[in-house]
Amino acid sequence: MEKLYIIIPAYNEEENIREVVREWYPVVERYRADGASRLVIIDDGSKDGTFSILQEMKKEYPLLEAVTKQNAGHGATVLYGYRYALQQGADYIFQTDSDRQTVPGEFAAFWELRNQYDMVIGHRTRRQDGISRIFVTKVLKFVIALTFKVMIPDANTPFRLMRAEALSQLVELVPKDFNLSNVFLAVAFEKRGYRVRYLPITFRPRQGGVNSINLKKIFGIGKKAVRDFYALSKNI
Repeated sequence: MEKLYIIIPAYNEEENIREVVREWYPVVERYRADGASRLVIIDDGSKDGTFSILQEMKKEYPLLEAVTKQNAGHGATVLYGYRYALQQGADYIFQTDSDRQTVPGEFAAFWELRNQYDMVIGHRTRRQDGISRIFVTKVLKFVIALTFKVMIPDANTPFRLMRAEALSQLVELVPKDFNLSNVFLAVAFEKRGYRVRYLPITFRPRQGGVNSINLKKIFGIGKKAVRDFYALSKNI
């Protein structure tokens, strides 16, 4: 029995959240592990009706778990979700985002590789989210290569399946409330010699709601990340 936990952070996603559940619930149901698998959506202190909608939907979707916490940003919420899944005894942890840019139908190919790799991560080769974000990804790739001396095709992809045993060894390396926790974990998997496989995925435009991260915030996060990366590179 292989227990799968799908972790999805959400912030002010009341326009999207019903479809997020409807799209991803069949995945966790397919790999239900006798009812032990879970779709966990973590509300990052939303100011709208996101969490109340999730609580209502739990009546119809028994493998859905809705968790709420104080607002801390995407990176900290992802990290919170990973620790939550590990505490619940998950065997495999999959993370995606609540903007519906990823395609649930592409999960099966990742699951088929679960025993061969410690992490299977998406490579956004078919991106439809705009030239500015593609540029940011390319800059991030360059900064990672410069700082950590490792080439990673797409370190921040919100479509990754990880073996819990491996993740548990690396998650404690990530500083609390670190904005780019997924980026650092991707680096850690590579630098520590874990088995990693990249698979191409589709990346759609946001399917509804409003993106809480704009370019100004992205560059602010990036500027801080460069300093943080240099400090973290000494410990990895």
